Amino acid sequence: MKKYLLLILAACLFSGVKAQTSTPKFTGTYLGMSFERFAEKIESESYYRFYFKKSEVDTIQVSLQATDSDIRMILNQVFAQTGLTYSIDSSHRIWVTKGKKIQVEFPKDYFQVQERQDKLAKAGDSLGAFDKNKRFVIGSSATNPQSKTATLSGIVTSIESGKPMTGAIVLEKVDYQQVATDRNGSYQLILPKGRHTIWVQNIGGFQEQRQIDLKGDGVLNMSIEESILSLDEVVISSGALSNVNKLDMGVQSITIAEVKRLPAVMGEVDVLKGILTMPGVNTVGEATSGFNVRGGAADQNLILYGNSTVFNPTHAFGFFSAFNADIVDAVELYKGSVPVNYGGRLSSVLQVDPKFGRSDKIGGSGGIGILTSRLSLDGPIGDKTTFMIGGRTTYSDWALDLLEEEADLNDSRITFYDINANIQHTINEQNTLELTAYLSQDDFQFDPDTTYSYQNINIALGWKHFFNDELEGRFTVGSDNYEFGIIGQENPLNSFAFGFDVNQLFAKADFEYRKSDRHILNFGVHGIQYRLNPGRNQPYGPESIVLDQELDEENAREISLYFGDEFTISEKLSVSYGGRYMLYQLLGPATVNLYVPDAPITDSNLIGEESYGDGKTIQTYHGPEFRVAARYTLDNKSSVKAGFNTMRQNIHLLSNTSSIAPTDSWKLSDTYIRPQTGGQASVGYYRNLAKNQLEFSTEVYYRYMANLLDYRSGANIVLNESIEQDVLNSDGKAYGIELLLKKNTGSLKGSLAYTNSRSLIKTSDEPSIEKINDGEYYSSNFDQPHHLVLTANYELNKRVNTSLGVNYSTGRPITLPISKFDYAGSERVYFSERNSYRIPDYFRVDFSINIEGSHKIKKLAHSSWSLGVYNVLGRSNPYSVYYTPVQGQLRGYQLSIFAQPIPFITYNFRF
Repeated sequence: MKKYLLLILAACLFSGVKAQTSTPKFTGTYLGMSFERFAEKIESESYYRFYFKKSEVDTIQVSLQATDSDIRMILNQVFAQTGLTYSIDSSHRIWVTKGKKIQVEFPKDYFQVQERQDKLAKAGDSLGAFDKNKRFVIGSSATNPQSKTATLSGIVTSIESGKPMTGAIVLEKVDYQQVATDRNGSYQLILPKGRHTIWVQNIGGFQEQRQIDLKGDGVLNMSIEESILSLDEVVISSGALSNVNKLDMGVQSITIAEVKRLPAVMGEVDVLKGILTMPGVNTVGEATSGFNVRGGAADQNLILYGNSTVFNPTHAFGFFSAFNADIVDAVELYKGSVPVNYGGRLSSVLQVDPKFGRSDKIGGSGGIGILTSRLSLDGPIGDKTTFMIGGRTTYSDWALDLLEEEADLNDSRITFYDINANIQHTINEQNTLELTAYLSQDDFQFDPDTTYSYQNINIALGWKHFFNDELEGRFTVGSDNYEFGIIGQENPLNSFAFGFDVNQLFAKADFEYRKSDRHILNFGVHGIQYRLNPGRNQPYGPESIVLDQELDEENAREISLYFGDEFTISEKLSVSYGGRYMLYQLLGPATVNLYVPDAPITDSNLIGEESYGDGKTIQTYHGPEFRVAARYTLDNKSSVKAGFNTMRQNIHLLSNTSSIAPTDSWKLSDTYIRPQTGGQASVGYYRNLAKNQLEFSTEVYYRYMANLLDYRSGANIVLNESIEQDVLNSDGKAYGIELLLKKNTGSLKGSLAYTNSRSLIKTSDEPSIEKINDGEYYSSNFDQPHHLVLTANYELNKRVNTSLGVNYSTGRPITLPISKFDYAGSERVYFSERNSYRIPDYFRVDFSINIEGSHKIKKLAHSSWSLGVYNVLGRSNPYSVYYTPVQGQLRGYQLSIFAQPIPFITYNFRF
């Protein structure tokens, strides 16, 4: 009966399979089929399984008629004059290769332990892309035969560059043992002895597998190649697995592959825009530098490019990130459980890892757009050294014409450029040197008489040393510099040059000690030498009569010691704990004002001053920082986490605007401006859904902050020699709940992030000449209770995908004039309580289309196009609200930056 049913079905499909207990015979007509479709048909009618590279068979068309033919007769006909050949192993797997047949049977001495490594190397050369289907024998059964488990370890590398792959997930699915590779690409799993399938997936989403027979402790090194054919029935998401199993909470990781799936705002792949899609991260509006994390100010974020501190992370008023995505390897934002090796800022740490060059060949990438262009090159220098260099520039002056007409920026211009250079030299297996350098320059004008400019310069040299298999050390020295300047030439007599700069030299020694499978110890020492020029104003030009004015230089040193332990208590429970101790000293030369003790700091209470010589200690602050986090795994798909950390910050941004402005300057903690301190407690629930295709998380947090800077009404922060008289020490608190739903697999990818939060502040000076809002809590400048971000990317096919971005947030707080009155014969304006009103809510939609070129491997260059529209709806989102007197009445106006849709197009290429 089965035979007749099979024959009927075969007739309906115009082909048949003769049911036999021996080798299958095929009868049927195959006309104009692609090889991939032909292989699927053969697989559906027999026990054969095909393995091949798509790129090698995509041009083959199968047209033949078979009558009671075996598979070899058919394949000989298919591959005639194609340059392809095939092999069939004992498990009925058909391996299609170009040129040389692969070896499908192991040598007789293959399983001899003494010679296994040499044989594996030779077999690996012949197998190439088919390592996934070969069974590797690991270890020796003669070693520790009583143990039922064994340790599998190794290194995961990129087959393209040969570099270790950080954050790749190595998984054994049956026992559900998984681990993420460390920064050296290393992993370690403890598994029952016997046969296993090991899956590995890199952060870019490409999967591989290895079949192993684990007889004892041993090593399995793996390389991942993007062109390898991956099986469809198993999907691993590195992000989803780490969502549940990662110990740290409040950590958002985003890969460059994910950033490229976001709407390419202004045609530029933007690292910071990727961070802004995460919950708890926001800005106060368009054209703003920096970002705010969990109710903190923008200066409370430590932004690191490698080990270098970047003081201004944006170009062109915040429209473009200061980081060239082609030179970036990975990005992580720590907003909750900050690792113990980071410190110096109150809110968060943004770690941007630089990319180093490939070791096999010279290559590059770039893009040409209507606003910006970029180019990068990388490759080897000899056998042990690689380089990567890249640059960007803009020609976006025309974009200013698209601002609101009221802005009157017809004579304005914007230019910027940045240059990155990274060099890596491998001395031997134990020692590696890394050099990173970054330079950026921005120049802009709002009118032809005034020029603004700012510059970042960073350089760092690192040495990575492996003392042994357990202890690793990283030693880094470097210099960070940020400068800002204004040149005003409206009137030759009043022409001036104003500027300030921040300089710091740093040295770091970081160690990681893997004491056992259950303990990972981190410890080290960091040192920073600060030198600030708070401001100087000089005459510009021979006719200028402007007086030369310069504030005293500020100098300080900061030393931090830290220790931390990541302790795996059981399979379900892990904790990390540790602490830092920070010593800060303000140094001379300097002159310090003296005031009446226990009285408000005002000019009327000034009683004298005290001078300090070069290098003399003026003020010392020190104190501990604590870090504790725990994760309890409920099951393979969910976990709960909790954490608490305290932070200290010794450098402050003097700003009386909502966002970072070019004229804002930095200030070191001194006798009257104390270091900012704060703490944060958080708890979260994490769960993976739909077979790990969806990851969900929710976190609740509470923050407290002390010694924040607010300002008296009418405060002057530019070239103020007694800035302590205009600042108000304040306390702050922030709390909220964050929800994130993320999908990283399938044709439709994206995320939905929602934050409900508050950020409040109150004057804490005692005694104080002025208490804002009578000493009660009021909204900070970046208090935005509701924030929602939706991102979606849909792959229409392998070459075309579309991206959509939707951004909504509550309008930021503002202080408004609410009435006017006469006083002493003059008309005065009465203002509301500080930040008691809000500007209208913010809402923006962006859309883009990405079109890839052909995916042929052998091409001179691979190209793609990105085109779309910024602010599709043309909404006039308010940046600020201001009032001007018109015929004796105050009239309010709304300033929007881009009040209409902005189209963009960019041509991208890589080779």
